[in-house]
Amino acid sequence: MKTIIHINQHNIKKSVKLDQDIPCVTVKTYKSNDYGHEALIKDKEGNVVAKVVSNINKPLSCGARCWIETNLEVETLIRK
Repeated sequence: MKTIIHINQHNIKKSVKLDQDIPCVTVKTYKSNDYGHEALIKDKEGNVVAKVVSNINKPLSCGARCWIETNLEVETLIRK
């Protein structure tokens, strides 16, 4: 089943403006839309291989309020 992880930038901006922690991560499938502050990405055995993190009140030093964390090797691709 195809799963899409969507980051709602409007909820991030609203959270900052209102000083609230509104969930901005949406996990979408053809069956449902689930909202939260984090999304765990698991392999077939159920091991967590990556995590989408939203932390409105403690952004990264670059200012990012939502990011992906993993301990696996990541390959960067450039579209031509």
